Amino acid sequence: MARLFGKIAIVTGASGGIGSAAVRLFVEQGAKVLAVDKHEDAIATALEGLDANAVSYFAADVTKEAEVDAYTQAAITRYGGIDVVLLNAGVLGDLLPLTEYPVEMFDQVTTVNMRGPWLGMRAAFPHLKRRGGGSIVLTSSVQGLSAIQHTSGYTASKHAVVGMMRGAALEGAQFNIRVNTVHPGLTDTRMMGSLHDQLAEGEQAPQDVMDAWATSVPMRRYARPSEIANLMLFLASDESSYCTGSTYVVDGGLLTSWTPTTTE
Repeated sequence: MARLFGKIAIVTGASGGIGSAAVRLFVEQGAKVLAVDKHEDAIATALEGLDANAVSYFAADVTKEAEVDAYTQAAITRYGGIDVVLLNAGVLGDLLPLTEYPVEMFDQVTTVNMRGPWLGMRAAFPHLKRRGGGSIVLTSSVQGLSAIQHTSGYTASKHAVVGMMRGAALEGAQFNIRVNTVHPGLTDTRMMGSLHDQLAEGEQAPQDVMDAWATSVPMRRYARPSEIANLMLFLASDESSYCTGSTYVVDGGLLTSWTPTTTE
């Protein structure tokens, strides 16, 4: 039987590499999915080819309380409930030293990466309680367990996601609501592409940056988005029924040996 048969899932950040991979995998595994993203055109494109009876989209800004409440209610109205909430939307921001990092950028990055999942959990909790439980999965990063210089907003926000997860896991355990974080390492996505663009200097191509960074991974390559989605599927499914309050790393061994460097 499909691993998410009969489950109803919400996925935010659904037009990105990891988000769209998760949507497709969840649908393949029997779930009905509400895919959420701020950009309607991007999310519509990401869902092309999927069964319209199993997936639909909702354009929303995950930092706005009313819009988060609206996408949560939309999933219930369209599909009859909620079992899984994958809060995956996030932004990177520019790579800048702490003393040059604009306050406005810090506020933007932390608002999307912290307030977004907090609002998502807050909206979902009452419905998951009535459902008899469920799974919330938050996308953090290896930078939620480590740090890279010149990414103060992103690193701070991804650490904060871990704290929010642990608090929510304690509150949800008595209601059979499981809450966990996924920590991707270097992954071949649009977000990482923007990082390569920022780091490329002179005649250096972004691909050269990617190739150099890949050598820091013991497995000597970037993850495919589908590999991150596979871990998310495990946490969304009943296979992880006794897993809550934990951090799950999928990084090719990166954190075991990484000495992060950026733009010196």
